[in-house]
Amino acid sequence: MRPRRVSARRFQFALEPYLYIAPSVVLIVLIVLIPLVVGLSYAFHDVSLLNPASGEFVGLDQFRQLAADDNFWNALRNTVTWTVMSVSLQFLFGLILALRLSRPFPGRALVQALTFLPWAIPSYLTGLDWAWLFNPVVGPLPHWLHALGLMSTPVNVLSDPQHALWGPVIANIWWGIPFFAITLLASLQSIPPEVYEAAAIDGARAWKQFRHITLPLLAPTIAITVLLRTVWVANFADLIVVMTHGGPADSTQTLSSYIFSQAFERLDFGYASAVAAVLLVLLLAYAMALMALRRLVKRRV
Repeated sequence: MRPRRVSARRFQFALEPYLYIAPSVVLIVLIVLIPLVVGLSYAFHDVSLLNPASGEFVGLDQFRQLAADDNFWNALRNTVTWTVMSVSLQFLFGLILALRLSRPFPGRALVQALTFLPWAIPSYLTGLDWAWLFNPVVGPLPHWLHALGLMSTPVNVLSDPQHALWGPVIANIWWGIPFFAITLLASLQSIPPEVYEAAAIDGARAWKQFRHITLPLLAPTIAITVLLRTVWVANFADLIVVMTHGGPADSTQTLSSYIFSQAFERLDFGYASAVAAVLLVLLLAYAMALMALRRLVKRRV
């Protein structure tokens, strides 16, 4: 009997960790995996709410339609511009802000609270605020740009197809800076001050300390935050839908806003799912490439 009891207890101990994570796994399957599989299946079916007879299997027809869709390729180019400009400038200003907030100065607590305020504002309200700011009737930005000589007349940037994308990009930069500032500031505060003191004794000035101490120690946090933020921004349609609705003339249409318009305006869930599947593949390829690059750099270091 004793060997059986011992084996039963070992089995219980081995099973116990899986029982703890079982509720989370069930929730992930119900909330994430099942909707993901169903959504991807729509990409291979003609699912249109305007057509009660739809629902048949069409195979790769919708992906062939995508390949010939000029609006899709325009949205893809805009997505690259929107994502690269937003994430790079968010990271740059977030890093500068984190470096400044990592050093004590009078009123730092108040400045930190004000700095993190944009991240607490809902994206819908952020889009409305910036749309008003760019409106020359009620907003000051066109008049300021005209006074600085950057505009011949105070006009709405969002109505110009050549420059309209910069409106949501600027709003997104302002809204996303606190994310990088918060995460990088937490990582900066975990670096022991003795490391900088030893470097200063050896004669390393501020730039060398930043290059050889701060950046290498921040590298893991930078890699993760850039990866996460890139995926979020590429999937982020709120500001564009609120500020420009993809216009004028689809000049600000990204893949995420294109999915929104196809699914909830044209009610063509099959075509929208095909676009979403392409976006999913592109983001997975980006994530895998970034992680592979990070492992390669770690090996060389």
